[in-house]
Amino acid sequence: MERLPYIDEYSRIVTADRAQAWAALLRTTCKNPDDLTTLPRGFVLDEADPPNRLVTKGRHWFSRYRLSFRLDEVDPTHTRVTAITHAVFPGIHGRIYRALVIGTRLHRLVVWDLLRRIAVAAGSPA
Repeated sequence: MERLPYIDEYSRIVTADRAQAWAALLRTTCKNPDDLTTLPRGFVLDEADPPNRLVTKGRHWFSRYRLSFRLDEVDPTHTRVTAITHAVFPGIHGRIYRALVIGTRLHRLVVWDLLRRIAVAAGSPA
């Protein structure tokens, strides 16, 4: 696994056991929840350890990135889902892209919404 600089992480506790939270994560992030390779455009599967961890990665002209999800049992009916981002933004275009995506907090809003959608898919209130 390529070492990339840490960017941020956000968590949300969902009302579901870890297996249910894992299923909700896959329903939210995969086009086909039965196939971990059907991630959204720009992401590919890097590693999976069901129901504990899902790691995706991607790259384009302005960055290389990894988005990991960690699922930790809080108690038998609650799971903490954490999204962890690592990325590098090489060159001047990368620095501009980082300012637009990370600096404007757009990335934060997208990840929070993703965690909200996972929670809803698991049966938690929005």
